[in-house]
Amino acid sequence: MYRRSSFLWPGGKSPSDAYCDEDQRLAILAAHGTGTLFDDPELQGIADLAARICAVPMAMVTMVEKERQVFLTRTGIDARETPRSTSFCAHAMLGSEAMEVVDARHDSRFADNPLVTGDPHIRFYAGQPLLSEEGVPLGALCVIDTIPRDTGLTPLQRQTLEVLAQAVVRRVTHERLDSSARQAVELRERYLQKMIDSVPGIAWSADGNGTFDYVSAQWSDMTGLPAPTRVADWWVALHPDDVKEAMATFENALANGEPFESEWRLRRPDGEYSWFLSRGVRMAMEGGEQRWFGALIDIDRQHRLSDSRDLLANELSHRIKNIFAVVSGLIAIRARNRPEVADFASEVNEAIRALGAAHNYVRPGHGLQDGTLSGLLSDLLAPYGSVEEGRFSIDGPGITIGSRAATPLALIFHELATNSAKYGALSCGDGKVAIHITEEGDEICVDWDENAMSCAAPEREEHEGFGSRLLRMAVEGQLRGSFQRHFTDDGLNVRILFPRESIAS
Repeated sequence: MYRRSSFLWPGGKSPSDAYCDEDQRLAILAAHGTGTLFDDPELQGIADLAARICAVPMAMVTMVEKERQVFLTRTGIDARETPRSTSFCAHAMLGSEAMEVVDARHDSRFADNPLVTGDPHIRFYAGQPLLSEEGVPLGALCVIDTIPRDTGLTPLQRQTLEVLAQAVVRRVTHERLDSSARQAVELRERYLQKMIDSVPGIAWSADGNGTFDYVSAQWSDMTGLPAPTRVADWWVALHPDDVKEAMATFENALANGEPFESEWRLRRPDGEYSWFLSRGVRMAMEGGEQRWFGALIDIDRQHRLSDSRDLLANELSHRIKNIFAVVSGLIAIRARNRPEVADFASEVNEAIRALGAAHNYVRPGHGLQDGTLSGLLSDLLAPYGSVEEGRFSIDGPGITIGSRAATPLALIFHELATNSAKYGALSCGDGKVAIHITEEGDEICVDWDENAMSCAAPEREEHEGFGSRLLRMAVEGQLRGSFQRHFTDDGLNVRILFPRESIAS
């Protein structure tokens, strides 16, 4: 809050010459916003007290405007204002101390004044100047009597009038500061409103029960609908297939106070739907109030791009599966009239079918739905032999994997198996692969050990190739894990660490 040790113009000092121009004075007066102080209880109490202390029937707090003087509060008089031309206070406010008129009938300035010759028949007047903190005359705190007073005010009455005038200035100045503060807040709010309305996306706020008190202008621009005030108002704009999940997500968030995030489709004015990412968080405000703040971010372009990529990946995957089928068919045709290679052809076809089954794991949208890491590894390595044949071994606990983790896991171990079949242990008859799965706190560790003593040394990549980049992207980017690769004298060791929560999702 704005505070100063004192905003009172020094007592006994004349008004400032810096604001002698009437337009400047009126501007300062207008800045005080005194129009809100009519019949102010605090000022009324000051006027009443001034009348009692000075033993007069009338007292007023006046503000002198361009053409009139207005009474913010008054005692003993019904009028709300008088013309400035008849104002005593217009003279009093220009002094450095209280102006006293002991008998207005004998004062050349006021003898012919209508307020003297007629109602309210002013005889005695005393007015203490009201000066702003800049030293600008605003008006006066005055007391009036219909009886002349030759001796004027007593010293105590004069001092009291001065002190009460200071109280008036404090009240009026506080109103000015409050008004300035309110204007500053309103200005900042307008700036903030314009900023929020110009940002892509929809911003909103709601109370703890989910009643919306603000939704940015982007809502109406994007949906053509009025801003929602209730939760139900949102659902009319959602795609029918998304309403149930969206309602459950939001109602669950309201119930437990946890942040939420989900993806919805909103209907645009043209009837088409666009994807939005919806996020919300609850915050504790002053006084213990709980409020929700959130935003809807347009992700339609990214969503459609992702769908296009998935479509392309599925198409490529489908063609690869067709190649497996074509190769298998060609082998069957060539071996049909050659009984001597029938067993070999059957064995090769079994290997090709196993490759096709393993390929299913890395197809978008065809990841393992339920199962264990050991089961996935067994399926991926099946084209290269069997556990009974001793080509590979898998040991460790049965770690359950989630559907989202299945595809990146399959990519990782499919890449390792393919490299091993081309360059490593699975590329020669005696090579072996041993896979050890262990649990280390909140992490799952997989050690992939290749023993290729009878084979040529595995190829050591001096630079990271596409396969290695793919491996790193899946481990670090998608599953937030880490991996180390180490070539040994008899083969290769790869150690991969996954956060447990990444594997389970």
